[in-house]
Amino acid sequence: MSAVEFNAGSWLTHRHVEEGRGDRAAVRGGAGLTYAELSDLVGIVTAGLRSLGLRRDDRVVFVTNDDVPMFTGILAAFCGGFVAVPVSTMLGARELGEIIADSGASVVVVSAEYEPQIEQAVAMAPELRHLVCDGDAALTAPAWATSSTWAELVAAGERESVEGRAPAATSEDSWALWLYTSGTTGSPKGAMHRHANIRHVCETYGDQVLGIRPDDVCFSIAKLFFAYGIGNSMFFPLSVGAATVLEPRRPSPAVVAERVAADRPTLFFGVPTFYAALVVSDLPDDAFAPVRLGASAGEALPAALQERFTRRFGVEIIDGIGSTEALHIFLSNRPGEIRPGTTGRPVPGYDIELRDADGQKVPDGEPGSLYVRGESIALGYWRRADASRTVFAGEWLSTGDTYVRTVDGFYACMGRSNDLLKAGGIWVSPAEVESRLLEHDAVAEAAVVGVSDAHGLDKPVACVVTSGEVTAEELVQWCRDGLASFKRPREIVFVDALPKTATGKMQRFKVRQMVADITAAPSADHTAEAAPTSEGAHQ
Repeated sequence: MSAVEFNAGSWLTHRHVEEGRGDRAAVRGGAGLTYAELSDLVGIVTAGLRSLGLRRDDRVVFVTNDDVPMFTGILAAFCGGFVAVPVSTMLGARELGEIIADSGASVVVVSAEYEPQIEQAVAMAPELRHLVCDGDAALTAPAWATSSTWAELVAAGERESVEGRAPAATSEDSWALWLYTSGTTGSPKGAMHRHANIRHVCETYGDQVLGIRPDDVCFSIAKLFFAYGIGNSMFFPLSVGAATVLEPRRPSPAVVAERVAADRPTLFFGVPTFYAALVVSDLPDDAFAPVRLGASAGEALPAALQERFTRRFGVEIIDGIGSTEALHIFLSNRPGEIRPGTTGRPVPGYDIELRDADGQKVPDGEPGSLYVRGESIALGYWRRADASRTVFAGEWLSTGDTYVRTVDGFYACMGRSNDLLKAGGIWVSPAEVESRLLEHDAVAEAAVVGVSDAHGLDKPVACVVTSGEVTAEELVQWCRDGLASFKRPREIVFVDALPKTATGKMQRFKVRQMVADITAAPSADHTAEAAPTSEGAHQ
């Protein structure tokens, strides 16, 4: 049986014009766009991408801020039968280059401010054919690729025939979106999502948990290059003809307050790190008056933080868990049915199992590895057969999380099943940070672990054995210079030796306890606190 014809880009945009909703607001911020204007621009950009000679399933990478070019570009890639690959703007040149090369991207679209990283990164991408900058001037492309501006791409699309703007005859099973994640195995991998996956998350979490309506306005701290963010800012609002707020700046309490006052969102999406920043901010208590519901994901939301936010701002937060591999949230609390300290119950359309080390289901009250099954699960990882076999087990996805289920069906997170940790809701591989620290001449040994802060959120802390003179501040800066900033240790703890087994293997659980004991000492002089940022809020 052949797959059913379906194009997610057309379903999210052109459908609303065809059904008489063209005059509704689709995008708020800047000049804004109605659905008719969005549909027209997506058609033009679709034709513009085709004018570059792209073929079905060619990859289009976006290293861009949340604004109209990225928003319409992703939708146009869907419509054209290409594969949209939004990538984190927080990555360095080497990290970007590895992802662009791995994806085999034909086109890279970049915001002008990322010129230093991108010009180095694309030099690592031999399959690249076109570099498009959404600024005023084209960037320097490698000799094997052309370079142009976003305005030139749009102009080329305007010159194309009407047929060039038409959606491709993709099927439910056609590639639509690849999202790169460190996931559960520590190295960047592209999770490959079908067109049908996009509709599925809208019909499950969007409809049956958020209860999103056409009169809603969505505002997400998590950016479009995250699975969580693209669902919040694009899939859910466009699925019902609602509006979205696009904010290209990095989030801060002041930026959020400005946009809430101007655009009056009714649904607000954040991560625990950012909710913690809002609680201690100087915003007025009525700053979120237009918001009818908040959502949280990326890492477990501590009950105390959830209660403090609701008490201060009067907005309920439904905490949930999703993953890049599942595209969005599959386990969540519900409006009016919130159990603080838990991740709620399965989202309709998903099955959950908790399994022991032998793969057998565990009884209620006992911890087990979390597995999920649902129609939005990715097809697998691009060019990562071994990782795919480990994570994708038939219809089931192994999340790498350990959970416990209560007798009345609520699930509580017990932590990761391996050593990966999250900083502000973004996966960080301790091995990667440790490797960077060990590149410093004054570092003999290093171990990175997650330690809870005052809000109950895990922060990466580095335990370091030195072989020369170095300060904690220097090591934090060393990590900033060589890694994406969110991966840096928030603290450095200097020790004489790391705990190890008789065979020399590091005992990470003992490192974690040792660091927790040291950092809890009120007079300890051992750390370098990284400057507060909102980088983690991108997840």
